[in-house]
Amino acid sequence: MSRAHTRHRRSRTLFLATLATVLATTGGTALAVSDSAGSTTTRAAAARVDNPYAGAKSYVNPEWSAKAAAEPGGSAIAKQPTGVWLDRIAAIEGAGDSMGLRDHLDEALKQGAGVIQLVIYNLPGRDCAALASNGELGPTEIGKYQTDYIDPIAAILADSKYANLRIVTTVEIDSLPNLVTNTGGRPTATPACDVMKANGNYVKGVGYALRKLGAVPNVYNYVDAGHHGWIGWDDNFAASAQVMYQAATADGGSVDNVHGFITNTANYSALKENNFKIGDTVNGRSVRESKWVDWNRSVDELSFAQSFRSQLVSAGFRSGIGMLIDTSRNGWGGSARPAGPGATTDVNTYVEGGRYDRRIHIGNWCNQSGAGLGERPRTAPEAGIDAYVWIKPPGESDGSSKEIPNDEGKGFDRMCDPTYGGNPRNGNNPSGALANAPISGKWFSAQFQELLKNAYPAL
Repeated sequence: MSRAHTRHRRSRTLFLATLATVLATTGGTALAVSDSAGSTTTRAAAARVDNPYAGAKSYVNPEWSAKAAAEPGGSAIAKQPTGVWLDRIAAIEGAGDSMGLRDHLDEALKQGAGVIQLVIYNLPGRDCAALASNGELGPTEIGKYQTDYIDPIAAILADSKYANLRIVTTVEIDSLPNLVTNTGGRPTATPACDVMKANGNYVKGVGYALRKLGAVPNVYNYVDAGHHGWIGWDDNFAASAQVMYQAATADGGSVDNVHGFITNTANYSALKENNFKIGDTVNGRSVRESKWVDWNRSVDELSFAQSFRSQLVSAGFRSGIGMLIDTSRNGWGGSARPAGPGATTDVNTYVEGGRYDRRIHIGNWCNQSGAGLGERPRTAPEAGIDAYVWIKPPGESDGSSKEIPNDEGKGFDRMCDPTYGGNPRNGNNPSGALANAPISGKWFSAQFQELLKNAYPAL
């Protein structure tokens, strides 16, 4: 036996002894690692933490950063961390000249980042109530979702070279709440959502994603939980939490695969409405009776996220779950931002005059006119909130304002048409959308400029 081999054996023995100590004292996870000669050693992944954002530098997507920096004034935010959207199978390897998943993970290591944010977004029959964000998989293609989409992502994330990178996954935006709010005999129901509820593929798909991704020790799954202007009403609130529990525990799954939940993803709900509270009354009438609040239990996203967290725990999730809030486009600053409460003439003048969220209706979601950048990404800003995040990259369109042929399965939704008069899901109000928008995910310069102009806190 050569002296070099003897030294190798001694160092390996020391390494394994050190590893055992690390695992015993930190709760870390052992990963099998094969070297170039084919022999297998074991090394420790970073110990699992309560809040993956705590003490960690977040990854800046260089593709988004370059687009932001190229805009007038965009350099002010070009170094902010944003979500990497895996919205079709081709995105895993990288469609065209776009970076693939491994490219982003490798770049995160080069940046010295401690956390990277991924969006898992390709369910069969995706976004059954919003044509603008329909996907490539048909309602019955659950097998393809599992084998061609989730499995390859999980295999890449499990690569030992990424073991010390905290990988935050936001799982299937705008999916599970649709099974509650847009099905059955409700006026808001759509045939496509009825199909997805009947075939169970949203629940199966989310459950499968949570199990496969949750098996990777350094992955932190956050399930999408809509926003207060969607599931904040009594008939949606508890029912949505129950559907999320059903998905987490589907096919032998466990709530242990869910680290938390995210609200307001790619939406515009104001973080805090400081000029009125849910308990306020005007001339004997509750704020809940106002046309804007319309009997909702929350008036803003922070109060909703905190109360929905409690509901999720009641539904069976672990008491340690954390919440994320997407603040990328909910600032509502600029000259239209109210300086104080509205007139107390009646409950409607009080709310209308004081609300920061200037949408025509709280159900409007596409490329909203007047929106601005919200709170910058920040760790542990409030009780129960793991972070404010920018999962929706500012400047990327929500959907096209007219039909545009494409190879991504994305349709044309009239809610993205500024001339549209609305439907039951937005109280039959105008859409409030910006004109001349490209398909969802594509760069929309006019929107980016509006977000800069109306940022709050101001840039």
